[in-house]
Amino acid sequence: MRDELLKAGRWAIEQARNRGVEAEAFLLHSEDLTIEVRDGQVDTLKQAEEIGIGVRVFRDNRMGFSFTTALDQAAVREAIERALAGARYTADDENNGLPGAVNSYPEMATYDEYIEKTELETKVEMARQVEAEARRHDKRVKVVESSGYEESRYSVAVVNSRGTEAFQRGAFCGLYISLMAEENEQVQTGFAVEARRHIKELDPARVGTEGAHNAIRLLGAKGAPSRPLPCVLEPYVMTSFLRVLSNSLSADSVQKGKSTFRGKLGQMVAGGQVTLVDDGTYERGIASFPFDGEGWPSQRTVLIEQGELKGFLYDSYTARKDQTTSTGNGMRGSFRDLPSVGNTNFYMQPGTTAPEVLWGDIERGLYVTEVMGMHTANPISGDFSLGATGIMIEKGKLTYPVRGVTIAGNLFDFLRDIEGIGSNLRFFGATGSPTVRVRSLSIGGE
Repeated sequence: MRDELLKAGRWAIEQARNRGVEAEAFLLHSEDLTIEVRDGQVDTLKQAEEIGIGVRVFRDNRMGFSFTTALDQAAVREAIERALAGARYTADDENNGLPGAVNSYPEMATYDEYIEKTELETKVEMARQVEAEARRHDKRVKVVESSGYEESRYSVAVVNSRGTEAFQRGAFCGLYISLMAEENEQVQTGFAVEARRHIKELDPARVGTEGAHNAIRLLGAKGAPSRPLPCVLEPYVMTSFLRVLSNSLSADSVQKGKSTFRGKLGQMVAGGQVTLVDDGTYERGIASFPFDGEGWPSQRTVLIEQGELKGFLYDSYTARKDQTTSTGNGMRGSFRDLPSVGNTNFYMQPGTTAPEVLWGDIERGLYVTEVMGMHTANPISGDFSLGATGIMIEKGKLTYPVRGVTIAGNLFDFLRDIEGIGSNLRFFGATGSPTVRVRSLSIGGE
């Protein structure tokens, strides 16, 4: 596949040069597998394969773009012509253009050959094991809505007229479960997910047990009084907040006036323990890759360090606008997409405190295990009001489960109110966080 993608990319650039324009070819070949099991039987088995090339051309500060799902010369030539035609109608923008030539990239292992070599039946059995372990964990698990295995294998090439020529293979796989537990006519849901670069690191028993545990611990849940309370957030919950926050750390948002961090470089914007990092080179990270969607090298970028705003994420376009250098965050989901600023492995750096110590001195508070409605949070103002479940904290101990409450506040105040960070960094996909303690959130309950 390497030779096929690079050959098509080189040919596309040669044709564009013959037309007197700068150009970039982004090529992707992907193979995806999804297996879902229900009651021990395969409910879904879906395999998908896709290949294509996206071509960007630049003429007189105008950009044109087109793509095709065929790599033969006729199809690629037609895509170039469409891109050239489109460039006539786009805005004249002096910041349009290609990044400079790149000669070296960070070395990293992003492809586990055993994902491909492992038999399909073995992968089906892993999904079955997740379901079986959840049921085995506790008889109160009544319904397993889905138990599954997923994988993605892909090859990426980027070639441009400035001399960049990059190729890399990548792969990751994962297990997940969604279930319901019931006791005394009360039903609670639970889920668990695990994604890894290496298939041998997947643990079906761990995923099944965690999914069951997450539902069982909420059985018997009741309401909570309405009042401000100190809160401790599980890693999964905190990653939901980080995904919203990441928008404000994009240079694109800053330049468009859609980030509260605009004009605040060097200022304290978070609690003094908070360090946020985006790292495209993070070892075994799901989003780790030697280069981004523009062929620019990946790197580790510290965005907030001990509460101080240090920088933003850039692709080549936004970097040119700010007269700086791309951070390797020109992301693309497909050859159909133009590059835009996005995260790689985005996480809060862990502290040294054991998670249980974070609530050990709280007289009354809430340990938050899940939030609902995060899509309603306003990434510009930071305001949020979310449904939540959790466990009440009383005199330093987790006591009874709580449901039917809301937590409300402002994301940027929330960030400044972080007063404790656990040592248990955990990633959910490409976003990671440890357990976090927040000084106070408004709880709406009974």
